[in-house]
Amino acid sequence: MPVLDTRRTVAAVWKLESAKIIAALTRMVHDVGLAEELAQDALVAALEQWPSTGVPDNPGAWLTTTAKRRAVDHIRRSQRLTRKQEQLAHELEQQPDPEADDVLRLMLISCHPVLATEARVALTLRLLGGLTAEEIARAFLVTGTVITQRIAVAKRTLVEEQVLFDLPDGAELTERLSSVLEVIYLVFNEGYSATSGDDLMRPGLCLEALRLGRLLAELAPQEAEVHALVALMEIQASRSAARTGPSGEPVQLHEQNRGRWDQLLIRRGFTAMLRAREAGGPPGPYLLQAAIAVCHARAHTAEDTDWAQIAVLYGALAQLVATPIVHLNRAVALGMAYGPEEGLALADALTTDPTLRDYHLLPSVRGDLLARLGRHQEARLEFCRAASLTRNAAERAFLYRRAEAIEVAGPPGPTLGRAAHDFLSRDDLDAATIHSYGQTLRRLCLALGDHLPLASLTAEEVARVFATAWGATAAATWNRHRSAVRSFSAWASLGDLAAGLDRRAETRPRTPALSPAQLDALWSRPGLPLRERTLWRLLHESAAGVKAVLSLNVEDLDLEERRACTGDTWVTWRSGTARLLPLLLAGRRRGPVFLSDRRPGPARTPAQADLCPDTGRRRLSYERAEYLFKETTKHLDPAAGGYTLRRLRSRP
Repeated sequence: MPVLDTRRTVAAVWKLESAKIIAALTRMVHDVGLAEELAQDALVAALEQWPSTGVPDNPGAWLTTTAKRRAVDHIRRSQRLTRKQEQLAHELEQQPDPEADDVLRLMLISCHPVLATEARVALTLRLLGGLTAEEIARAFLVTGTVITQRIAVAKRTLVEEQVLFDLPDGAELTERLSSVLEVIYLVFNEGYSATSGDDLMRPGLCLEALRLGRLLAELAPQEAEVHALVALMEIQASRSAARTGPSGEPVQLHEQNRGRWDQLLIRRGFTAMLRAREAGGPPGPYLLQAAIAVCHARAHTAEDTDWAQIAVLYGALAQLVATPIVHLNRAVALGMAYGPEEGLALADALTTDPTLRDYHLLPSVRGDLLARLGRHQEARLEFCRAASLTRNAAERAFLYRRAEAIEVAGPPGPTLGRAAHDFLSRDDLDAATIHSYGQTLRRLCLALGDHLPLASLTAEEVARVFATAWGATAAATWNRHRSAVRSFSAWASLGDLAAGLDRRAETRPRTPALSPAQLDALWSRPGLPLRERTLWRLLHESAAGVKAVLSLNVEDLDLEERRACTGDTWVTWRSGTARLLPLLLAGRRRGPVFLSDRRPGPARTPAQADLCPDTGRRRLSYERAEYLFKETTKHLDPAAGGYTLRRLRSRP
């Protein structure tokens, strides 16, 4: 067989078998990262050997056996589990592994709740989907480096949290499965309605989510919610061909050619729905959503849709998961079943929900309802605002077309967006003021729409935006945005748009220092880079400000006297820092003390004072230093958010 054909065969076999192989290896070595490395070794062996020896009769078994032998070799080399070596070797020759349970365990560990959602998605597609980091990156419009980092962090977290490769029982299994279902449906939705990019859909992600859902249904046949999610995805996927027009533009559900709906997928969805009902138990959120999808699939025309039943189902769903998205969908159903006034009343109530403040479908839904009520000017503004919020190019163009299709009377006057642009373009504002004012005005434009007539802007609308965007912020932040609105309204001669915004009393709470126990845990943490150890020790021992310490240059240091001068400030330290500083400097005599990890790119040349002449690296930034400390101290923080560097300052 030609080398190219062999490589294609290897890739196809790997796609089908990788999840089983990695799952079996994880059970053996109890480390998902190591398991993937061993599986990759077997893949490399296949790429090296099969072109000359030919593809085995059972290529999946060949890969599995090769990978397991490497796992046994690893266990022997590490001189662990001595008694288990013979048992593992014997099982390799005599007994097939319980593959189904292993793959289910791998699904549960890849979607473990200790991992961030983005990490769960990346790890699941890597381990269970067999996708490369580059393939995942292309699907989610990020770089391969980002995906590689997410996967590496996920593996490290699983090890640090000592997550077991087990199969929980009862309520714990249900909870863990819900995390798996969440990840699979998230992948499906990103493929079905892409949140960014040029295309409305990414079919590859839909197919991968369907494959994972069907696989999970085979592994957990008694779980009603698993079958319900499969039913939901099958029926939604059946509409894919009808969801876009000739130019890739979105086609709304009620305008779709239902003759183009895939009847095979609909039948598969109905079958999965029957299995979900046969599994018994109270209806869960995926079962209710699948029931809504069934209502749509059964309607031969848009007019035949049983919107009253759909509204009832959304009401039941809102009792289980009272998320703003569910309420927004219920508003659509109510508007279709009982008139646009009913839907608009619920949609209007959601405008103050902070979680929906940048969600483009809220103004899109409101635009639909307002248009049906004949409130065309308001509908046009809502469609424009929805278009400005979406990151998907096809959807943005569609929403702008809907706005342009609405005719409004009267000549166009100055708009909020134009006024904000002109205000920030003034020559008498410095860069810092433009940045600060820009944050305030961008939020107003996002919340109210660039196309809002300036004359219609009211203090009540501004107060609503403030309550949603900054209601829970610190007093200083609230007052800064309030000041920006007052300056803007005075410049635009609009009266006092901040009339409904009271100035808040500013009190700076004292930041508590880390406790001795927390400091001990931090200093003893293995694997801390020398730069971070030195910086954190210096901040703790000197009680100096973070920016002052980061501004230190090598020529400012007096290592013998254990002190340095930056501007008018003296920074002193004790023995802990004194031991680390010479190691960090490594003979350097000029430039910043604390350097970034890599050299700056051509487009980001720093000032000469912030560049090390010996290494070419720039001064470590305040933002990067804070981020690294927050990430490292998450395990010390009961809220798991991590601490700021100010917590290192010792207090008398």
